[in-house]
Amino acid sequence: MPSATGLLRFSLAIAAVLAAGIAALIAASRLIPPDRVRQAVITEIHDATGLALAIRGDATVTLFPTAMVSFSDITLGDDHAPPALTADRMTAKLALLRLLTGRIEPADLALTRPRVTVAVEPDGRTNWSGLMETLAGTLKPRTQETQPILSLSELRMIDGTITVTEAARGISEELSDVTLSFAWPSIARSFGATGRFTWRGEAFDASATAGDLLAALIGDRSGLKLRLSGSPFKLAFEGAMSQKPSFKMEGTLAVDGKSFREALRWANRAPLPGSGMGPFALKAHTSFTGGTAIMSGVNIELDGNVAEGVMAVATEPRVTLKGTLAAEQLDLTPYVSTFEVLRSSDRNWSRGPIAIDNLSNFDLDLRISAARISIVSARLGRTGVAVNLRDGRLTLAIGEAQAYAGVLKGALILSKAEAGAEVKTQLQFTDVDLASCLGELFGIRKLEGKGSLSLSLEAAGDSVLALTRTLTGTAELAARQGAIAGLNVEQLLKRLEQRPLSINSDFRRGRTPFDRLAATAKIAQGMAKIEEMRIEGGAIRLALGGSASIPARDLDLRGIAALVSAASDARPGFELPFVVQGSWDDPIILPDAQSLISRSNAAAPLLDAVRDRKTRDAVRSVIEQLDREGNVTPAARQ
Repeated sequence: MPSATGLLRFSLAIAAVLAAGIAALIAASRLIPPDRVRQAVITEIHDATGLALAIRGDATVTLFPTAMVSFSDITLGDDHAPPALTADRMTAKLALLRLLTGRIEPADLALTRPRVTVAVEPDGRTNWSGLMETLAGTLKPRTQETQPILSLSELRMIDGTITVTEAARGISEELSDVTLSFAWPSIARSFGATGRFTWRGEAFDASATAGDLLAALIGDRSGLKLRLSGSPFKLAFEGAMSQKPSFKMEGTLAVDGKSFREALRWANRAPLPGSGMGPFALKAHTSFTGGTAIMSGVNIELDGNVAEGVMAVATEPRVTLKGTLAAEQLDLTPYVSTFEVLRSSDRNWSRGPIAIDNLSNFDLDLRISAARISIVSARLGRTGVAVNLRDGRLTLAIGEAQAYAGVLKGALILSKAEAGAEVKTQLQFTDVDLASCLGELFGIRKLEGKGSLSLSLEAAGDSVLALTRTLTGTAELAARQGAIAGLNVEQLLKRLEQRPLSINSDFRRGRTPFDRLAATAKIAQGMAKIEEMRIEGGAIRLALGGSASIPARDLDLRGIAALVSAASDARPGFELPFVVQGSWDDPIILPDAQSLISRSNAAAPLLDAVRDRKTRDAVRSVIEQLDREGNVTPAARQ
């Protein structure tokens, strides 16, 4: 075993060598001329990147404890264009062993507060295109053993700014607080970058990997992986890219986020009115070329709704989304929950503004099919629709929808107008449940049964109430095997046939069954004129006409109710004129008083007296004392 004295001598020898090396480095730092270091670094960077480095500030050389050289106020570019990169300071770490042999080679570079400008031209080239071609030339494999091996292995950006502009389209994007690290392919062909930056006020972590940087620079196919993670969204792409004959990316794209509404706001795209548009995710095989992304095998999720299909997103000449999607179930309630047709507090039309300004931000052309659709309380079965949005004009075409236990077809058009919004619609409801259909659309729940409803309407206004005031068009209704709720016409007619003056309040109960109902109406400026309305069923026949105010939601109808026998050609046994007035929700139905009085034997003399001016006032006093059951008050009997 070595003695303690031997170990001590060996340790002292090692310490002496280290001290001598450190002393040599300190001495070398004073002996190496800064101009020589400056020129060596400039040459090395030009050999590694093909870019011209201009140093306008001072140079500082430090060899202990770390060998490095630092330059202030630098620019990087080629000799024929304005500099594409400037920085307050560039620090180059030198290869220590090579430095001891007298060779000055930077191992990596760090740029402090760099400012990078990327200007995109109309033909797709940028102010970096020439630089990339030069860089590609420097990265080609050596053809001669005498060609130097590049020593540069890493490039870092600290607290930088990257600005991308496209003057032809008025685009200017800026990334600030940029801290990036580029793994330079001095030995391997791959290229990697990781870092962090701020984009439109949000911090993002980013990484990118190119399988073959040289192939990517010269336009050949190269593997590509991208990762971008921030509060608005997370994005991942894995595939390949090429630039011959034009730029193309192809691979698997995945995007997700906590709020699609907030992501749109971050992208300066105003979201559609209403609520919803929360958590979202998209995954698809994507091919991006010429400003258009074509996606197949799409799986898209939004607010818990899941659909599959194909899509295409174009950015020229404006943002346009096209696609065909299929879903098992869709819940559209979140998107219409803030749109109120009737105010629940007073059952009047909503006065809230209709917001459609955001419809002009993009174009849309979608085909959507679903097995089941939920819209608030409405439930639709198998449905196929086409949604088209162009220049702010939204068209919803319903090929066929299983709605209200029947079938719905038609179209709805919404566009901007001077008055606010312009709405046009043509809808055909076939064999639907009238109580649910009319209840959902108009708040009318007095009509039961199966029937068909045809609407052709148009209106303009800044609220639902304003739309009802300008509503114009036609409406047709045909129903069968139904009933009018809250009224028993047959019971009322039979009672009045026997006792014409026996009117009380209980006739507004029960139901009036019918076999057939037919009605047509013409609408002008919010007033619906009932041209014909006939109801037939059992022992009754009803015929009505008149008008209805859609803004006020009230009725002013007049009609004739008749009792008929079983024989279809028999004359009515009893006919009674009546009026229907009041609100849609609770109308007042009043039989014609003069007809009742004329049918009453006891009241006939009174009617004759009314026709005589001399006795009219006295008779009126007596009539006013008739109670609701048709009896005379004690004062009238005296």
